[in-house]
Amino acid sequence: MLKVLFSNEAAEWGTAVLVFVSGALVGREASVGMSLTQWTGGIAAVLGSVALAVMVRAWPAPAKAEAARRRAP
Repeated sequence: MLKVLFSNEAAEWGTAVLVFVSGALVGREASVGMSLTQWTGGIAAVLGSVALAVMVRAWPAPAKAEAARRRAP
């Protein structure tokens, strides 16, 4: 059960949903009207979720990282 929850595919889908939901929430609040502080927080939330999605997709798999360490002198 936990193996399915923490699989790469689940992480990719989860971060994609996070990016969509955070963008939708910030967009909805922006249409109503936001102060400068709220804009800053909204931008930070969207950029944070995008950064997390990029990390999930670009982070090396643990087996590859260990193999690279073994090859290093």
